Amino acid sequence: MKISQRQKQIIDILQKAENPINGDTLAKEFSVSRQIIVKDISLLKAFGLDIISTNKGYKIENKTEYKKIIETKHEDKDIKDELNTIVDNGGVVIDVFINHPVYGVIKKNLDIHSRNGVNNFVKNMTKTKPLKELTEDVHFHTISAKSLDDLEKIEEALREKGYLN
Repeated sequence: MKISQRQKQIIDILQKAENPINGDTLAKEFSVSRQIIVKDISLLKAFGLDIISTNKGYKIENKTEYKKIIETKHEDKDIKDELNTIVDNGGVVIDVFINHPVYGVIKKNLDIHSRNGVNNFVKNMTKTKPLKELTEDVHFHTISAKSLDDLEKIEEALREKGYLN
């Protein structure tokens, strides 16, 4: 299993959990060490997820807004469609980031809520190159929505268009 897949599943587990989930439980779930889970949680926090460490385990603090990190890959011509797909399905594009092999995580906050925001972003993109070009078009977005169903709808729409990596 890829690291990004495990991290996505950790997010899903924490978002669905009523109570904190401890590191040992997550480690057993993914057949990895607890230390690997600690590193995954640290990375997810660095990416902006509101994961709280308690004496009973990990939990996502704010459940009124659900967040998810998605890994995408597409050509430059598809940037507008990718972002519109997210906002049209009830999502907010919080940021874009890459995991560069030399420089590590390079992240830009976007806060795109609407097609107007997408249009402004794409208009500004004509002046520069997208981050994804540094990592063979692979990039990540933190997205948020008001429900888990909306997040699933966004992922399904992106999957159908072939944008999810």
